[in-house]
Amino acid sequence: MYKTAAAVHILVKHKEQAEDIIKQLNNGANFAQLAKRFSSCPSAKKGGDLGEFKKGQMVPAFDKVAFTGQLLVPHLVKTKFGWHVVKVLYRT
Repeated sequence: MYKTAAAVHILVKHKEQAEDIIKQLNNGANFAQLAKRFSSCPSAKKGGDLGEFKKGQMVPAFDKVAFTGQLLVPHLVKTKFGWHVVKVLYRT
């Protein structure tokens, strides 16, 4: 069982925008640049970097992807904050 994960994310209000961002990423767009441009999270300044966090630190839907989702691919996650495009970098 993993204890920590590290991820980057982009937080937007609308599902359509999040899906469009995933399309751009799949076409080779730079994650950090998109985060700085579109994300409403304070982490946008750091290219969406959330650093390393413990299991249970994030809201449940986000936590689930962080600890079970495929690494290094963009995932769409809905939380009370909005729509997240999440890329899990690693787990320890």
